[in-house]
Amino acid sequence: MIGFIGLIIGIIVGAVWNINIPDKFSPYMSVAILACLDSVFGALRASLAKKFEADIFISGFFGNAVLAAALAYLGDKMGVPIYLAAVVVFGGRIFDNFGKIRRIILDKTKSHHLGEIDEK
Repeated sequence: MIGFIGLIIGIIVGAVWNINIPDKFSPYMSVAILACLDSVFGALRASLAKKFEADIFISGFFGNAVLAAALAYLGDKMGVPIYLAAVVVFGGRIFDNFGKIRRIILDKTKSHHLGEIDEK
């Protein structure tokens, strides 16, 4: 839940303030944002599964963002677009977490409705 609240606050701040990121930093920021979104979706999934741990979320949130940006920078210095690999990995993890979140919600909804049917 903390991750979701942080995501909402971040969206509101981004919409209200006009922040321009120079073009040369856009690959680093895009990978860092994907890494953060991966952590948020992972936290939401863990929260729904009643397995959320704040320290794991916070360390993953900042650790993934820094590591992804550092790898993008290293790839840029080597002339290899390593950030594309991070985009694929984090994108895949986001969709995987979204699928798990969807299944958890659907299972809870089904069991709730089945409980109402059994009571009648």
